[in-house]
Amino acid sequence: MQTDLLFERFDDLLATPDDVRHLEAAILQLAVQGKLVPQDLDDEPAVVLLERNVAKRKSLEENGEIKPFGELSPISPDEILYDLPENWVWCRLGEVTTYGISDKVGVDQVEVGTWVLDLKDIEKTTSRLLCKKRVGEYDFKSTKSRFFRGDVLYGKLRPYLDKVIVADEDGVCTTEIIPLHGYVDIDPYFLRLCLKRPDFIAYANGNTYGMNLPRLNTQDARMALLPLAPLAEQKRIVAAVDALLAQTRALAAGLEQADTALIPAAQAAFQALPDAFRAPAGTEDARHAWQRAAWQRVADHFDALTNDPRTIAALKQTILQLAVEGKLVPQNSEDEPARVLLERIEAEQAHAVSEEQAKKSKRPPPISEQEQPYKIPEGWVWTHLPEIGELARGKSRHRPRNAPELYENGKYPFIQTGDVAQSGGKITSYTTMYGDVGLAQSRMWKKGTLCITIAANIAETGILQFDACFPDSVVGFVPSELVGSVEYFQYLIQVAKNQLEAYAPATAQKNINLGILQNLLIPLPPANEIKRIVAKVEGLLALCDALAAGVVQAEAVRARVLGAVLNGESPATNRP
Repeated sequence: MQTDLLFERFDDLLATPDDVRHLEAAILQLAVQGKLVPQDLDDEPAVVLLERNVAKRKSLEENGEIKPFGELSPISPDEILYDLPENWVWCRLGEVTTYGISDKVGVDQVEVGTWVLDLKDIEKTTSRLLCKKRVGEYDFKSTKSRFFRGDVLYGKLRPYLDKVIVADEDGVCTTEIIPLHGYVDIDPYFLRLCLKRPDFIAYANGNTYGMNLPRLNTQDARMALLPLAPLAEQKRIVAAVDALLAQTRALAAGLEQADTALIPAAQAAFQALPDAFRAPAGTEDARHAWQRAAWQRVADHFDALTNDPRTIAALKQTILQLAVEGKLVPQNSEDEPARVLLERIEAEQAHAVSEEQAKKSKRPPPISEQEQPYKIPEGWVWTHLPEIGELARGKSRHRPRNAPELYENGKYPFIQTGDVAQSGGKITSYTTMYGDVGLAQSRMWKKGTLCITIAANIAETGILQFDACFPDSVVGFVPSELVGSVEYFQYLIQVAKNQLEAYAPATAQKNINLGILQNLLIPLPPANEIKRIVAKVEGLLALCDALAAGVVQAEAVRARVLGAVLNGESPATNRP
């Protein structure tokens, strides 16, 4: 049977909770196609079961016991999605079930203690019953539908079209839930599987009406195709599905637990890298032993810790953290100390002010030893961005819709916060262009400017790859030419992102002011070391990107193999 293919490469194919959900959907689809359990030719054919149900329905209609809906149109060949086993039969849901036929009751007709079911009481996808409310504990005002033990309860409201349970006692439910049952000898749990099968969910989603709360129309539901199996096989299918889903849910629980623990575990292991450089005081041998143990924690589990895009992102962040702490490349005692570099930059800035090439800016107070968040190498110095270069907000007085004249004859690139956030670190595209009027009320920033967002997306960064204007929701930073590199300061902002986001008020439109960036503590290395750091980081991040690409490629191969298995193909032809 097809289940052999499903579980042949279980460990290889099922790596995430989503994979398990795909598998569960495939199990349901195989079940209703007659591919989950073997057929027994001694079973009463489904066509006989269909005839009994149709006869029972017509009898009830003729006796006035149920509302007659009228005959449903015959099934045409082009409606049939797949072949069924020889002793199965296609029919319409309305031919053999009471879909759309239920008693409505008001508040005064329901006894205290009666179960009252709402859509929110059923978990999406799993159809697990989350709670049971009772009249007396829960008051309701609207009309309800009455249901009985053994009824299938189907949520017809989108996006809840896969909420289906079998009632284990009598009760009442919202009219957005449809109670139904077969007329004669249709197992309610088999009927539930049929209503949760992927092709029925697709049909239901394609036949909803209404704008705000789309729902499945009763007539469309009654017209839906139902793959009817012999009653004995229905029961075998239900038992097989229950057994298989018990396995998949146990697997899903384990995967979800592992998934939840994955990022903290990776972060803890990668934290061993900077921790290795913070070895406690002691003999040199003891310090080296501490460091070797810390590195080994990562090395021993490197494959496991770098097979997920999220853990690779954590590794990237660790690399940046090491870089700005002076722990990624060795120091060179012959480098000009950062203190001297800072003095030269200060002299340069003072000269620019005297020549009226720049405005004099207020310098932040000196940084005390108590303020310093961590110890930096000898030759480095703590400072602030305005002491290293120019830090200023962009300029734009109007939104495009309020001042279209700014964009007439556009020829000057104008970037916005979204362009920075989506740049991947290098801004190579822009939203729109200013014309001469727009440029006159803005400012053109040079290629190589570090852009930092301070609204909506806080502390996203990108380096301009062309001259451009930007609004006051973006801050530009241009380091002194004496520093020689802007990338190092991009690393600093990326490391400080969480810290900067914490300053944003909890409002619908998050933002921080320029003063937050002006007062950010900056560990400044010697200029030569900055060059070495940037080169090292670029190389390591490229390796991380290669790792991430490998993960994506492996995931794509695994997804193709899983898809082949679920579609009934041989996995051997799709092995990576």
